Amino acid sequence: MKLTPKDIAKMLDHSTLQPYLTEEDIRKGCEIALKYDTASVCARPGDMKLVAELLKGSQVKVCTVIGFPHGNHKPEIKLAEAAAALDDGCVELDMVLNIGKLIAGDDAYVYEEIAAICKLAHDRGAKVKVILETCYLSDEQKTRACQICTRAGADWVKTSTGYGSGGCTLDDLRLMRAAVPESVQVKGSGGIRDLDTVLAARAIGASRCGVSATAKIMEEAEKRYAEGTLAEATTLKEMEGGY
Repeated sequence: MKLTPKDIAKMLDHSTLQPYLTEEDIRKGCEIALKYDTASVCARPGDMKLVAELLKGSQVKVCTVIGFPHGNHKPEIKLAEAAAALDDGCVELDMVLNIGKLIAGDDAYVYEEIAAICKLAHDRGAKVKVILETCYLSDEQKTRACQICTRAGADWVKTSTGYGSGGCTLDDLRLMRAAVPESVQVKGSGGIRDLDTVLAARAIGASRCGVSATAKIMEEAEKRYAEGTLAEATTLKEMEGGY
């Protein structure tokens, strides 16, 4: 089947996470997401009630971040934050795992924290994406994190917050896709700013991309579609995309 702009839009979690955004900025972000019918709006926890109201009746999902951006909140704080977000209408939670605990080899701690949030979310019909913050991890640690997330019940593994020392890379997406079963999805985030990068992530097997450059990406997708040139990335050169 021919690739369409809608296929691209439904890969995008429109990000409105910058600390300086005002209520008006959040409203504009939701307008962009509604215009293109993106997968979700991923906003700050304090914005959830507003975002849920603005997206009500649409197919754009309400998403927020938990333990963001460093991941070292106490487990009970993350759990309370997740519960509050669900109460405010959130249906997808992007949680940051405890990076230091993972690096130290405390897999039980990392597992238990993720499992608790997954259970809470799943019991209420919501889904969980676990952010690894890959820029701080070795390949072995990334693989181990993916395995822990799978056992804990995560719906997605996600590369980055966008606030670490580095963002999403093709190599990390490949590693993560290989490290989880088909039942677990993969999300790229951090530094994804153009259509070619989204297409490259898609070719590797990512089902979502966290982006703030949604309008730019979708304008290019619509332009190429009108020209008959919007297509899946199939060659290594194409898959390098915007990286």
